[in-house]
Amino acid sequence: MREILGRRRKFSLRRGARSPLLRAALTCATEWQWPVLPGVGLAPGGGRPRSCGCPDPDCAVPGGHPFDPVLLAATTDPRMVRWWWTNRPTAPVLLATGGRGPCAVSLPAVAGMRALDAIERFGVRLGPVIATPTRWSLLVAPYSLEELGDLLYRQDWVPSSLRFHGEGGYLVLPPSQLGAGGVRWERAPLRRGGRPWLPEIATVLEALVEASTSAPDGGSRLAY
Repeated sequence: MREILGRRRKFSLRRGARSPLLRAALTCATEWQWPVLPGVGLAPGGGRPRSCGCPDPDCAVPGGHPFDPVLLAATTDPRMVRWWWTNRPTAPVLLATGGRGPCAVSLPAVAGMRALDAIERFGVRLGPVIATPTRWSLLVAPYSLEELGDLLYRQDWVPSSLRFHGEGGYLVLPPSQLGAGGVRWERAPLRRGGRPWLPEIATVLEALVEASTSAPDGGSRLAY
């Protein structure tokens, strides 16, 4: 009996090791030192749209939020990461933003496409960009709440479509699946010396504001 249980456990570990989500989580945690944890995931069933695995029938972000474990459990410990995704190989990979992990600025998907085109024409260097069917997130170096507040205060105007993901927040990482669809890298991380390069929040925010106010028709590129 012990031999059978041992074989089953080894098979489960090998199967889990082949999970692209486990590989992604281990890369983030061990190579990049980004704290991660599994998201709640989607409820079983093939219906569309897919419902969240949490108890809330009206969940606004199906599959893509912490539940059990909670956000404070995010870690870079490979043993914990392997245990989580060996037991839940389809769980979304969540990044705990701020602290040791990157922060981010996100905006609606259509606005994100327009903004990236404009920013590239300005010659501004961007870091990794995560794309979901509804929003795009531009990863930036960690910043404090005080730093962000001071930066926003200095701006004449900031598009209302922007959201800021700092300490105590989270993002869903590729190749996770959400109720609205898949998560992918629009701009994959570029690594130098192990960890991906990240721009400063001031550079990205100023470029986004400039991209929005430079719309040819006088409107905003970052509108919904």
